[in-house]
Amino acid sequence: RALRGMHARLAATAERLVGTVPGAAPHAALAPYERPQELVADLDAVLDSLATHGAGALGRARVAPLRRAVQVFGFHLCSLDLRQNADVHERVVDELLAAGGVTGRYLALSEDERVAVLAGELVSDRPLRAAHRRMSELAEGELAIVAAAADAVATRGREAVPHYVISKAEAVSDVLEVALLLREVGLCRPGGTGAASQPASDVDIVPLFETIDDLQRAGATVEALLALPAYRRLLAARGDRQEVMVGYSDSNKDGGYLAAQWALYQAEVDLVRVTRAAGVGLRLFHGRGGTVGRGGGPSYEAIRAQPPGSVDGQVRITEQGEVVAAKYADAELARRNLETLLAATLEASVIDAAAPDPAASDAPDGARAVMDALSVAARTSYRALVYGTDGFVDVFRAITPINEIAELHIGSRPSSRTRSNRIEDLRAIPWVFSWSQCRIMLPGWYGAGSAFQAWAGDEADRLATLRRLHETWPFLRTVLSNMGMVMAKSDLAIARRYVELCPDRALGEAVFERIDREHALTLRWWQRITGHDDLLADNPALARSIRNRFPYLDPLHHLQVSLLRRHRAGDDDELVRRGIHLTINGVATGLRNSG
Repeated sequence: RALRGMHARLAATAERLVGTVPGAAPHAALAPYERPQELVADLDAVLDSLATHGAGALGRARVAPLRRAVQVFGFHLCSLDLRQNADVHERVVDELLAAGGVTGRYLALSEDERVAVLAGELVSDRPLRAAHRRMSELAEGELAIVAAAADAVATRGREAVPHYVISKAEAVSDVLEVALLLREVGLCRPGGTGAASQPASDVDIVPLFETIDDLQRAGATVEALLALPAYRRLLAARGDRQEVMVGYSDSNKDGGYLAAQWALYQAEVDLVRVTRAAGVGLRLFHGRGGTVGRGGGPSYEAIRAQPPGSVDGQVRITEQGEVVAAKYADAELARRNLETLLAATLEASVIDAAAPDPAASDAPDGARAVMDALSVAARTSYRALVYGTDGFVDVFRAITPINEIAELHIGSRPSSRTRSNRIEDLRAIPWVFSWSQCRIMLPGWYGAGSAFQAWAGDEADRLATLRRLHETWPFLRTVLSNMGMVMAKSDLAIARRYVELCPDRALGEAVFERIDREHALTLRWWQRITGHDDLLADNPALARSIRNRFPYLDPLHHLQVSLLRRHRAGDDDELVRRGIHLTINGVATGLRNSG
């Protein structure tokens, strides 16, 4: 009788959530489960009953796995994050404030003025938009999305949409704008000024700092945000924990590998400092991709190399693209990878907690000054090539299959954010993926050699300093280890074949010669600092794998170059297009962590 009652309640829950009742019809009409925890409680009663009647083994075999599934998946199956660009938010908020009679010139306000207006609005629960008022297509679309999220939270619980990530976050107003949008649909309830009305928020607001300049200001931005009483009340309702996402891809595209890694490290140090001073918990969300240029590399070493206090019992990491299949397609492999992440998180947390000052920097004496100088030199060298070389964009588009990747719709999103041809508007995934296809792997190393040369030159004591930091500092050791891995996968002899695709051969050769010189310089300095001649000396398993896989890649590269030449000459045969697609997939599979 108990199970028949549970079946009836589950049927009512399914009818409410998805509109249909799977399987046999229930024997009676009962109220649905409002929350998954109610179903878990009923399953606990079944388990207890079986155990007390000598059927505990049956309960453990048949009921316990179901109970675990309900705990994990609830009624929502999986959580989905909302994510949108800060530039879009400000345009929608501009319309909302005008519609509510607050101000008709929000976009013209200074940052301080914007914060004052938004903070003033966030002490009230009143909506800004009248139900009958039509707004622009952009605003209608964005408000419809947050309204759908509000419906999902109301019917399936907070777990359905737990986070709102703000791409290209730069300032405090970027976070407050999202709070205002969420307030419009009831996902954020400031509570008004009455004592009986308590602030509440169903969604964590997560700023994503992506460019190097934004990362350098991240600590100051969050510090100013946490100083606002209106926002702190909302944060208190979420358990006084602030999640912050740091972006590996766009910071790398902005300033190169070495400068990006240092900016990320510094940002994390600053964020730990300001949140601890404010008495707020911090959870860092690492937007890592598969490639080293996008934050990829061995997960265990990456977590252990984080600054002290930045893990603190929890860490959130994205796994993207082919990495998902490589790590989690097989159950046993997935278990091993998850255990690795757990072990690294536990180690980092316990070691930090045992330290006299858990937030004290692990950087050796003088390391910060060294990395500051190296970062500036590396970024200068990288930007001189990518953003300061006339015709570089044309060479990039000629010697990589970036245009074909865009045409073949391989990715989940367009390769560029706008119709612009600028590197700034190109998404980071196709940027990195394209460089791996021609085996230059530029985002994973360019600029580092020039930086080491500029700082150390022929000075033996400075070389000794770099060697000491490499041996004693997990951050620099991990940076150089990942750089060695990506350089081991580069092959400039193959890359030279792709340069032949450049219509302006003189320009293509000139750009490639600069890349070739920097590659040789970076390799030389990597060997001098690490003391190894073999780029994979610390990873013999990968070295063995590369020896076995790479001979199969060479013919794919030559075939790809031939097919690209035919396709760009006007041969639009479907077999040519399919051939390009297959070679792209083949090269990516052989290289692994390439996108």
